[in-house]
Amino acid sequence: MDSTQTVTKKELVRVFLYLGCFGFGGPAAHIAMMRSEVVVKRGWMTEDRFVDLIGITNLLPGPNSTEMAMHVGLEKGGWKGLLIAGFCFITPAVLITSIVAYTYALYGALPQLQPAIGGIRAALVAVVLVLMVHLLRTQIKDRTSVLWACLAALGVVAGLPEIVVLFGTAIVATVSRSLITLRVREAITPIVAGGLMLMSPSAVFLTFLKVGSILYGSGYVLFAFLDEELVGKGFITRQILTDAIAVGQFTPGPVFSSATFIGWMMGGPYTACLATIGIFLPSFLLVGCIAPLIDRLRSSPILASALAAVNIASVILVLFVAVDLARMSIISVSTIVIFLIAVFVCIRFRKINSAVLVIGGGVVGWLANLILGL
Repeated sequence: MDSTQTVTKKELVRVFLYLGCFGFGGPAAHIAMMRSEVVVKRGWMTEDRFVDLIGITNLLPGPNSTEMAMHVGLEKGGWKGLLIAGFCFITPAVLITSIVAYTYALYGALPQLQPAIGGIRAALVAVVLVLMVHLLRTQIKDRTSVLWACLAALGVVAGLPEIVVLFGTAIVATVSRSLITLRVREAITPIVAGGLMLMSPSAVFLTFLKVGSILYGSGYVLFAFLDEELVGKGFITRQILTDAIAVGQFTPGPVFSSATFIGWMMGGPYTACLATIGIFLPSFLLVGCIAPLIDRLRSSPILASALAAVNIASVILVLFVAVDLARMSIISVSTIVIFLIAVFVCIRFRKINSAVLVIGGGVVGWLANLILGL
């Protein structure tokens, strides 16, 4: 594998448009599918390089899987590659979310897709767990690596915020490496219920720009932040926010496409565009500015230790997210069966397309409910 090889713009479009269309299940699942496409199937970069990008991405605010797509695009095609990968990954989710938002504005409800979503989540949990266990094995190289993994796991169990776990592990690694070095030398109209306040288009843009600039974590963290910013100040109802996050979860692509739905509810297509641009714009700028520093980090023994610790902590964090998702998703006979089959397939057929498992899980979940009532 040559991590310095460039790829054509058409290849980047094909890969990331595909991931944008079939990447169900949130950041952990997206990263699993991305790894399958760019490391396993195409050999665009090594496993270690891919994990480096995961570590750096977790240190940045904003949507992790979207930023991973941008990192890969930047490495394989420069700034044009960054823009292509980012837009191709985001656009399908934004378009689908816009259609759902328009329908919601007309009918005031979401379609009942829970059986299919349950099957999709069960399959995704299997994909993510198998991948994270594999990545963790590749990163645990010595006793120090085990220490960092345990430290990160303790932080997660203690309920510390993700960014505290990441930076805390990095600081411990940096200090320990420094000490060693010293010793040896180195809808047309929005749904607005009575009593809700209106927000100006510029305020919508600035609110979502702030979210994209400072928010760490999953869709659940996004929910909490927007609940305070929008629901608490009377701009939308909690039901709209809850439905927006649900739309972001069951549509492909980044969960942050929920911003499109919320923007639509606050003022139609125009404010939907502003909210979407606002929440994703910081990621394009952050990735472009931070990516050149990765090789410099690797060239310093002390900073390389910090990056390695962050990589391990990142994998631990995603692993715990997958475990939480498993507890919430594998709750019936059908989802247990789908999960076990998907785990077997992932282990037995390592190069299988993740989208096949995702779509298959959804179909099986829907049929099981329709035919057997499971």
